[in-house]
Amino acid sequence: MTIIEGWDSHAWIEGDWIYRSPRRDEVRPRLRAETTLLPWLAPQLPLPVPAPEATVDGVRHLMLPGEPFTDGATGNGRGTAIGRELGAFLKALHAVDPSEAVHHGALDAPAARARKSAELDDFRTLIVPLLPAAVRTTAHELLDRVAEVRTALIHCDFGPDHILMTGDRITGIIDWTDAVIGDPALDLCWLLNGAPATVAAAATAAYEPTPDLIARATDWARLSPWYGVHRGLRLDLPDEVASGIREVERAL
Repeated sequence: MTIIEGWDSHAWIEGDWIYRSPRRDEVRPRLRAETTLLPWLAPQLPLPVPAPEATVDGVRHLMLPGEPFTDGATGNGRGTAIGRELGAFLKALHAVDPSEAVHHGALDAPAARARKSAELDDFRTLIVPLLPAAVRTTAHELLDRVAEVRTALIHCDFGPDHILMTGDRITGIIDWTDAVIGDPALDLCWLLNGAPATVAAAATAAYEPTPDLIARATDWARLSPWYGVHRGLRLDLPDEVASGIREVERAL
């Protein structure tokens, strides 16, 4: 048995199966929702996703082949093809019917808004006061800009850890526990701002985001270090908080 620990779930591998159980009670319904959402979603997407089934205390699914994306996967001129595939994947995901997605288990817009609002309120009350006074207005403006958009089904944690590769081929998109009706710019955040340049350029060409969507994706990228500060505050890690505050200030 191989143990894989995540923030939301305990996970382990038995044979060809990955098992996941919730670390907290509020995670359980989101895990179980994958058993109805992903089978409905899979035929609408151009890349593989898991097919979870319920267990006594969580879910399990057959392992998809591959390892998490690294910049090395873009060698031999493959960055353009990978970016094109990822852009087309997100374009297809964001085009599915949001009401049907909620019917099949995605977190609906009001619930997602309440959850995100609580998180952003923590950022305002706990993190903004730690910033230099000169950047606090800018920080509040950033939080305001990302607060309200709820237009599409999103993965909500789309990044290299959840993109599986075998060699230079994409073999799966994993970890759908956070799937909600939310801001598609959040899914584009890493792809347009953190991925290798060839991947980002090809993804942009395939997805064809509007200027407003690109701007919000940049805002979400600016917000990324806030999560490390938040974690440091919750777990009483002062060094992590201090280094994170410096990153937040630089990103603003």
